[in-house]
Amino acid sequence: MTPHDPTPLSDDALRWQLRALRQDTPPSRDLWPDIAAKLAAAPAPSVASQRRPRRVAPFALAASVLLAVTVTWQLQRAPDGDALIQREAAAMTRDYTGALAQMDTQAKASPDYAPALHALDQSAAEIRHAIATDPNARFLLEQLRRTYARRLVLTQRAVMT
Repeated sequence: MTPHDPTPLSDDALRWQLRALRQDTPPSRDLWPDIAAKLAAAPAPSVASQRRPRRVAPFALAASVLLAVTVTWQLQRAPDGDALIQREAAAMTRDYTGALAQMDTQAKASPDYAPALHALDQSAAEIRHAIATDPNARFLLEQLRRTYARRLVLTQRAVMT
């Protein structure tokens, strides 16, 4: 029965078709003694012949060498990265300090903004200290940038009022 048959077969018709299928017949004689004799006569494969040549070893060696070179390169690069982050933080501090100094001279002495400005200045000083303590912490550089940006926005608000 296929999905393309126009009429479905009844259960009786299916049973008769199943009975008409080929039946398994047992062998005319016992085959196991011949199989056992052939297995005993065949030479046992040696351990050396079972081993295939190792094709993974050169790749594993190359990967190990690449890993060692990469780790060595990263360790040698670390001091440059430290100095780079510190230089970027110092340049950012100079730029924002210059911009803030210009704005502070224009701003009126507003007591409303003074505590917030002081808190942001204190926060920037703490972040610069943290960068000096842990120069590999790149996220501190972004935190310093955000703190200076907030300080700049707050100073602009103070100038506008």
